[in-house]
Amino acid sequence: MATTDQATLSANYSSNTNAPFTVALPLTAPRDGTSVASKTKYLSELRQSVISMQGQINRELTARMEEDKARDASAAAATGAKVVDDEKEEENYGEEMPEDEEAI
Repeated sequence: MATTDQATLSANYSSNTNAPFTVALPLTAPRDGTSVASKTKYLSELRQSVISMQGQINRELTARMEEDKARDASAAAATGAKVVDDEKEEENYGEEMPEDEEAI
């Protein structure tokens, strides 16, 4: 007797500073776990689920990074501290910054 088992691919995120989230995708185990065709189909579906999950996780983490940047910027503005420009830092990665050369 062949039955289909329901499984779930899931990931949980928790943080002290950001809201937690869970991504869960249903998986259908192969009805016939012994045939190459059913295993191949299952692994193909699993791969697609992993790719989909990765995209969802990346979107969630990017949103949290933006929240962190906004929180850091407002905290820096309140204290008068210098705010790091991440885009400028990325653009000049591995190079000396002009203000560093003046200090020498």
